[in-house]
Amino acid sequence: MSEDGNDSASRVGSPGIRAVGLAVLGYIAACGAFGLAHERTPFTVRKPYGLPMTAPRVAGVGLTPFGEHSERTGRDMFAEAGLAAIDDAGVAPADVEALYYGNFMGELAEHQGHQAPLMAEAVGLDVPATRFEAACASSGAAVREAVRALRSGETDVVLVGGAERMTNIGTAAATDALSIAADDLYEIRAGMTFPGAYALMARAYFREYGGSREDLAHVAVKNHEHALPNEHAQLRTEISVADALEAPTVADPLGLYDACPITDGASAAVLVSADCAEREGLDAPVAVTGTGQGGDRLALHDREHLARTPAAADAAEEAYADAGRGPEGIDVAEVHDCFTIAEVLALESLGFYEPGGAITAAREGETHATGDLPVNLSGGLKAKGHPVGATGVAQVISLAKVLAGETSWVDEVGDAAVGVAHNAGGTVASATVHVLEAVE
Repeated sequence: MSEDGNDSASRVGSPGIRAVGLAVLGYIAACGAFGLAHERTPFTVRKPYGLPMTAPRVAGVGLTPFGEHSERTGRDMFAEAGLAAIDDAGVAPADVEALYYGNFMGELAEHQGHQAPLMAEAVGLDVPATRFEAACASSGAAVREAVRALRSGETDVVLVGGAERMTNIGTAAATDALSIAADDLYEIRAGMTFPGAYALMARAYFREYGGSREDLAHVAVKNHEHALPNEHAQLRTEISVADALEAPTVADPLGLYDACPITDGASAAVLVSADCAEREGLDAPVAVTGTGQGGDRLALHDREHLARTPAAADAAEEAYADAGRGPEGIDVAEVHDCFTIAEVLALESLGFYEPGGAITAAREGETHATGDLPVNLSGGLKAKGHPVGATGVAQVISLAKVLAGETSWVDEVGDAAVGVAHNAGGTVASATVHVLEAVE
C-alpha cells in the first residue's frame, strides 16, 4: 500500500461534479412540473468538530448472533445486546442517560409500535427513549443523533442500538414488509420489491459504465470469505464465483448470492463523551469523529441517475468535513451491501472511486482484507446478515473492533486507524455515514 493508502488508479479523493435533479414523468407533470438542481463540488475538508481526543467514544458493544431466531422477540434480543454493551463499557445501567433505538418493521413483524420505551425497559433503563425509523438506515440515524447529543454536552452516557425480527413472518411477508420503504403509490402498487429495484439500478449501471454479473459475483465471494471467522455472522459459508453465477436468478441480473438474507438480530453500543471516558477511566479506544446524513427522492423514477446514490455522497461529504479528513485517509470501510451492486455504488459515493470505477474492485482484490481498502471485514450485510434496524449500529461495532485491534483479520489490517461506516435506507433515499478513529 502506498503512503496515502491508495494504489489504484481508479480510486480518487473527489467524486467530481455531479448534477442531481428531479426527472418528472408525464403523469406527475400533469399535476404541475417542477425541478431542482444541485451542483456538487469536490469533497472539502474543514476544521473538524473535535479531534479524536475530544470526540464521543465507543465504550462498549453488544451483539446477538445474526440469523434465524423466529422464537425470540425483539425485546428479548435487544435485552441481550444492550446488557452486553453496558457490561462491556464498565458502566452501571443507572449511568445511562438516554436510549437511541432503530427499528423499521416492528408494527408488521411483531404488531408492536412505540418500541423505544419497551426496549429501555427490557434493558432495565428508566431514561428518555426515542425510536428512529429510516428504513434500513434506522440505527445509523440513531447513532448520528446520539453523537450530536454527546457533542452538545446534553448527555455523557447513551445507549444506541437497534433490533429487527423478520423470519417469524416468513419470506413472502418479510419481502412485502420491506417493500414499504419504497413509494407505495407509484412503486409498491406496481409490484416493485427491493430485489427488483436494485436489479434496475444494476442494469442502469451496466448500461452506463459497463460491468458484468461476474464482477458482482466477486463481491459476494469476498464478503462470504470475510464472514467465515465472524462468530455473529449468519452465512459463514465459503462460495465460489461459479456458485454465485449458477445460483437461481432473483431479479435479472441479480441472483440468489447477490442478495443479503432475511435476518433476526440486535445490536447495541454505549457511547460516552470524551470527558466521561477520561474521568471514569473507561477503556474506550475508538472515537466517532465525523457524522453525516443525506437524502434523495424516494421513488427511483423521480431520480436523475439510477446508477448513482447522491444521498450517500452528501452524507459522506458532511462526515468527511466533520472529521477533517477525506476519503484518501480511510483505512477500512463497512458499507451497506444489501445487494452486491449496492457495495459498488457505496464505494463510489464515498469517494473511493470515480463513477464506474468500483465495479472491478472486488475482482481485482482491492477491497479484500489483503487489499488497499478492506471493505466489509464483518462479511457485510451480504453474509453477516441484515436485521434491518440493527444494521447501522452493527457496522459501527464491526469498525470499532477492527480499529481496536479486536479482529480475526488483525494480521491484514492491524495498522488500521480510521474507518468509515455507510448505512443506507431503501434504494438509498436515506443514508448516514460515520467516521471512526482509533484514539492514540
